[in-house]
Amino acid sequence: MASLQDQLLKAGLADKSSAKQARADKRKKQKQKNKQKQPVVDEATLAAQQAAEEKKARSRELNQLQQQEREKRSIAAQVRQLITVNKQERKGDTVLNFTHDNVVKRMYVSEEMHKQVTKGRLTVVLLDDAYELVPTPVADKIAQRDESSIVYRADLDKSGNDGVDENEEDWYADYEIPDDLTW
Repeated sequence: MASLQDQLLKAGLADKSSAKQARADKRKKQKQKNKQKQPVVDEATLAAQQAAEEKKARSRELNQLQQQEREKRSIAAQVRQLITVNKQERKGDTVLNFTHDNVVKRMYVSEEMHKQVTKGRLTVVLLDDAYELVPTPVADKIAQRDESSIVYRADLDKSGNDGVDENEEDWYADYEIPDDLTW
């Protein structure tokens, strides 16, 4: 079946140029109509998409929290293993005093262990509310994972300066020594 335009052309009521012009005008009107036409927004679809995005965001947050919790448990397990494998047996009757949370604590160790702690070769660490002694290199590994497990390290202790205060060292600095003093 032929279009109305073709029928008018055959009947001689229209010529080719006017038909061409009519088609061009029709195409232009259709384009303008499509440009002005706003896409139909379905509120239910929009609400569903928004709910899905919120659900994804919440899932991401929960996954991140669970991942952080797993990392904390993993670090705690690593610290526990480092301490239990490397802890030193404490036998002796020499008292080792150290501070933890501004409270002086005491531990009974051998004389040799006491010397090693004061020289910084052994470190006091906390494991399940109990104090243990581990070698300082192991304590460094523990400190990388959990700084709060380290209780006392003599090589990092800034509280004492070998019993000598800076003011005591310079006590005689203000006095001049006479040149004519003979011994």
